[in-house]
Amino acid sequence: MSELASGTRGGHGELLDQWRSAVRAAGAPPEVSEAAVRRAGMELLDWWSQPHRQYHTVAHLCAVLDVVDGYAGHADDVDLVRLAAWGHDAVYDPAAPGDENERASARLTGQLLAELRLPPPAVAEVVRLILLTVEHRVAPDDLNGALLCDADLAILAAPDEDYDWYADAIRREYAHVPDGAYQVGRAKALRELLDRPALYRIPVLHSRWELPARANVHRELRALS
Repeated sequence: MSELASGTRGGHGELLDQWRSAVRAAGAPPEVSEAAVRRAGMELLDWWSQPHRQYHTVAHLCAVLDVVDGYAGHADDVDLVRLAAWGHDAVYDPAAPGDENERASARLTGQLLAELRLPPPAVAEVVRLILLTVEHRVAPDDLNGALLCDADLAILAAPDEDYDWYADAIRREYAHVPDGAYQVGRAKALRELLDRPALYRIPVLHSRWELPARANVHRELRALS
């Protein structure tokens, strides 16, 4: 499976080390204990590890972080983008209505970061970035948002086999939805992606991923119909 689908990181210990580095770089003061930082990271990993998840797992978190790290120079503050990646799908209930998962994820992450005493502007930026993943629509000058959203949509450009695994995993997450309703809803979401002038905003990612991603989405649409 490609890194766009699974990420390339080690176990939870390595992830927690990277969480700690991002939290400290984003402004957690020295008087906040290492134990407190670790507990917050573990709480997020517990959310990401819930058994009902098929695609929105720790592997997806790792894959998003890999893209963020690989293109860190394109962000205004990459550590805030990393923290938003940690939080962006922390709460994930496929039966939740509308944007409730993203809003709940933003609330949870914002609360954890506030408890770690990050500066309020940093917390606010992480919350803002998480909420961007509702629609993945980013202003032209929003470099942090572009990197997070491009990383979150990276799976669309994966090789055929990995994309098909992703599409199947999403279907399994929505196993409670009857086939007909799922096909209609999924097709609507895919068409909305194709209607966008661009799926990726960072120029180098656009040049590499735009055409493969659109080909994958078209292929899934044909399969649904």
